[in-house]
Amino acid sequence: MADWQDGSRPDLSALKIDERARGKSGGVRWRWAAAAFLVLAAAATAVLAFRGRAPVVEVAAARAAGEGGAATLLNASGYVTPRRRATVAAKITARVVDVYVDEGMKVEEGQLLARLDDADAQRRLLAARTARDATAAAIKTLRVSLENADRELKRQRSLERDGIASVQDLDSARTAEESLRAQIDAAGDQVAAADAQIAVAQQDVENCTVRAPFAGVVVSKDAQRGEMVSPVSAGGGFTRTGIATIVDMASLEIEVDVNEAYIARVAPGQQVVATLDAYPDWKIPARVRTVIPTADRQKATVKVRISFDKLDPRILPDMGIKVAFLGEERGGAASPLVLVPANAVREEAGTRVVFVLRDGKVERRAVAVGERRGNDVEVVAGVSVGDTVVVKGPAALRDGQRVRAE
Repeated sequence: MADWQDGSRPDLSALKIDERARGKSGGVRWRWAAAAFLVLAAAATAVLAFRGRAPVVEVAAARAAGEGGAATLLNASGYVTPRRRATVAAKITARVVDVYVDEGMKVEEGQLLARLDDADAQRRLLAARTARDATAAAIKTLRVSLENADRELKRQRSLERDGIASVQDLDSARTAEESLRAQIDAAGDQVAAADAQIAVAQQDVENCTVRAPFAGVVVSKDAQRGEMVSPVSAGGGFTRTGIATIVDMASLEIEVDVNEAYIARVAPGQQVVATLDAYPDWKIPARVRTVIPTADRQKATVKVRISFDKLDPRILPDMGIKVAFLGEERGGAASPLVLVPANAVREEAGTRVVFVLRDGKVERRAVAVGERRGNDVEVVAGVSVGDTVVVKGPAALRDGQRVRAE
């Protein structure tokens, strides 16, 4: 700087830039700029394409809650149970010879289900019959002797009257005749006892055949040929206690547990709408059969049994089922309540909302909800009958967003 102040300036004309270096560094910078531009352009295109793709949602129609003309007073869940279910067992301990049924087979009352080994019972029956026959044959011999004793007694009486026979001879003849009569009476009692033994032996033979106690369907085959069965558990895993389990399909009903705080809403004869978990769109009419007059202190519930108005082959034992207890028929104007699937109601910042689909876009609406009805929920305000609501969709749905309905 001192040199500049005294008037002397540096000679800049001597400085030169190598044209080859400048051309090389400029080309590198140009290629990097072009690559960055292409990356930004691709990212922008992807973002625009992503924003242009509408998310897919699942929708359902809102419907009137007053369908059927009756209000739902209470909802409950339970199972289909039969009033008549029996695990048919043998009355004796024996080995299974044959089983004549299988799962799913329909049986009639008295139909043969299985046969047990009756060899011992047959031998006891034969022994009882032989003893009875032997006693009956002895009676015949005693009766022949009795006839002879009767004739001898008559002769002794005649001789005694003529003074030929003594009184002692007459007494001996009378004693012999009475003794034979007593033996015949005793033999008759023995024959009766033998008949009783025969009846017992015949029952033992009959116990070796297992029959259906009522008409129904076999739902479980519990014993196989060659296994031992017993009416009581033998304490091990090698003896079965049942042959088969039979269910009377005509006795199927619903069993639910109702919270004791709401049991006052249930009464015998009350109309019920049932929905099987296996067929959620099938509404089955039913009616309360009875309210069991006792409560479960552990669960604070009361058991209620419900009868189907009409049975159907699709209704099977132990199926899960939901029921809605209905009130009296409504009169006058229809209910303003609307039913929507419970999954359609979302909670955002403490407010319950639904998204209504209109012209390919979703509209966010705040709603007031009422009671839960199975898989649905009552909407008091915010949705009208016939509105299409979003049931499943992205969690980040926003008002006015374009969507595609399945």
